[in-house]
Amino acid sequence: MAQKPTAPEPTIKEQRAARREVKVAALKHEQTKSRRRRTIAITAGWSGAAAIILVVILVVTTNGTSKSPKTDAAVDGVQTFPNQTSEHVTGTVDYQPLPPVGGDHSAGLLNCGVYSEAVSNEDAVHSLEHGAVWVTYDAAAVTGDQLSALRKNIPSTYAVLSPFPGLPSPIVASAWGVQLDVSSPDDPGLAAFLAKYRSAATAPEPGAPCTGGTEGPGKVS
Repeated sequence: MAQKPTAPEPTIKEQRAARREVKVAALKHEQTKSRRRRTIAITAGWSGAAAIILVVILVVTTNGTSKSPKTDAAVDGVQTFPNQTSEHVTGTVDYQPLPPVGGDHSAGLLNCGVYSEAVSNEDAVHSLEHGAVWVTYDAAAVTGDQLSALRKNIPSTYAVLSPFPGLPSPIVASAWGVQLDVSSPDDPGLAAFLAKYRSAATAPEPGAPCTGGTEGPGKVS
């Protein structure tokens, strides 16, 4: 029986070529692993940077919030008038104190805003019920630059400004069940009162609309 011919031994040149191919393959494999590691490291780095940025944003936001006026802080000089009724009625109501701080009122509310003329008590009290602050002023005592400054200090929502006859002080700020006498537009008590009581939970219906009702006379803004 004839024997199968044996394969010739590879030459030295062929052996070197084979070893070189093995080394090249190993080198390519290592390069691929290295690139993969770099990609993972870069991705992790970006993720870490994004996490740091998020933490910074949260810290800044939290710090900014903490510097806002504390609405739970007491306001010096505030008078309280508890147990205010809140029924809808027709006609006029005999309010005590004046300006009113609550009580029965008309079914239609006064649109919040700045007025140059006196407004309906009954309509304004309905706005107080919804969380508005009603700032009234003595038109003979608060004029010119002081009046301009006062109007500038009134927020654009959930606040009413109007003249009111017979005030006990140049300015009186009222919210549901509470009132503060103010000497001037730059009195810090006014800003504190607005911050504490505007849209506050002490009103019977905080957050209910302050628009869509009656437009009082002399609407400025």
